[in-house]
Amino acid sequence: MAALQYPILVFGHLLLFVLWLGADVGVFLLGQHFRRRQSYSLEQRIALLKLLVEVDMVPRSAWALMVPVSLSVVHVGGYWTLPGWALLLAWLVGAFWLWLVWDAHRHEQTPRAARNRRIESVLRWLLALFYLWLGLASLLQGAPLAPLWLASKALMFGVIFAAAIMIDVTFKPVGAQLGALLKQGSSDATELPLLRTMNRTRLWVWLVYLMLLATAFLGVVKPF
Repeated sequence: MAALQYPILVFGHLLLFVLWLGADVGVFLLGQHFRRRQSYSLEQRIALLKLLVEVDMVPRSAWALMVPVSLSVVHVGGYWTLPGWALLLAWLVGAFWLWLVWDAHRHEQTPRAARNRRIESVLRWLLALFYLWLGLASLLQGAPLAPLWLASKALMFGVIFAAAIMIDVTFKPVGAQLGALLKQGSSDATELPLLRTMNRTRLWVWLVYLMLLATAFLGVVKPF
């Protein structure tokens, strides 16, 4: 059974990558169709937006689970020997993060959801700083991750964290803008601010896609 741990974890790691990127592309396409005010009625666009929110739970869940799975892969693969308490902590953090995501989703538009998202925001920034430190320290000192491809991957994962956080930060005005659209109807006054916010958000989305593909390349090809 011990011999199967590493390939099973690698499979799980790849599965999370596929779910993250694949579902996120679905979110992106639904957002693109939502923008087409000339092609869909407002009711149809709102239905697309509701579907977008549901599909978005897949990459958000994969993101949370990627933390304990990635550290377990590194440990079991012999790249970084972590103490048992550190691995346990990683899985507890991943489970807690996953709970925050789904509990906020189930209690949408409530103070409980807002509280969960505040906690999640702090957690994500801490994890972003952790992976940025891990990647930079390993590149500069050759430890704790000795292979250059793995150190680079850790650094890129930290960049992914930061960019994904910025997606939510940039997208935040959409709530009020969407409320104005529903209350006042579709017009340039309500649509253009919403479109500008979505356009700014897309820049961070593309950065996440680029970094995800780059980390996958490094993990599979191991070029250096």
